[in-house]
Amino acid sequence: MFEGLDLGNMAKMMEQMQEKAKEIQEQAKNVQFTAKAGGGLVELTANGAGEVIDLTIDDELMEDKEYLQILLISAMNDVNKMAEENKKSQAMGMMGGMNPFGNS
Repeated sequence: MFEGLDLGNMAKMMEQMQEKAKEIQEQAKNVQFTAKAGGGLVELTANGAGEVIDLTIDDELMEDKEYLQILLISAMNDVNKMAEENKKSQAMGMMGGMNPFGNS
């Protein structure tokens, strides 16, 4: 059932994947995503790790708390989706080219 499976090679590949994952996490902090809501009345920027690093709110929203809340939620959801898609893309790239069965 497991013939042709090189466990030593698999362990080495797992170690390489862990190292690559750490490297990707560090690189993610250098990537930025910006989402705008309400035609730019709210602008939210996050890094690839999903950490909010900047927020701009137009002064006219300061009088309408409910609308501000809606726009903030929208911008946060959008920027989180961007960061998550980036993480998925990075993970798929990391998996490319790795063959756990040792068949060259």
